[in-house]
Amino acid sequence: MSDEEHQFESKADAGASKTYPQQAGTIRKNGYIVIKNRPCKVVEVSTSKTGKHGHAKCNFVGIDIFNGKKLEDIVPSSHNCDVPHVNRTDYQLIDIAEDGFVSLLTESGGTKDDLKLPTDETLLKQLKEGFADGKDLIVSVQNAMGEEQICGVKDIGGGSK
Repeated sequence: MSDEEHQFESKADAGASKTYPQQAGTIRKNGYIVIKNRPCKVVEVSTSKTGKHGHAKCNFVGIDIFNGKKLEDIVPSSHNCDVPHVNRTDYQLIDIAEDGFVSLLTESGGTKDDLKLPTDETLLKQLKEGFADGKDLIVSVQNAMGEEQICGVKDIGGGSK
């Protein structure tokens, strides 16, 4: 019927790979959950008993893993919640640019230049001072739901003081 070729470019994924479902009653403290479309680390879970006609409810208190904001959600314990895929990757710090972006060395030997300096003051200070002192720094980058942020710094020795 038609000879033309159809090509679909999938630039935007439907978020399917960013989260997975997990029953609310099985999510524990220090786990992860999506609250108001933000990836959160669970800091408090309380479960209320079933009412006359209802489900037991789980009350989650979570801290957004990227901006530190406190979020809360109440979900029936038998329902599924979205849980983000959270990954941590370590990179070696190569450079800190004037515009606040960092240059990181990947395992394959390439560079990753799309990350900004962390907003956390202590982490920022640790990074800048260590870099100024010529230390070899390893940066931990946390990745969830399409967002990335530096979440830790380690000194692996070397450098001159």
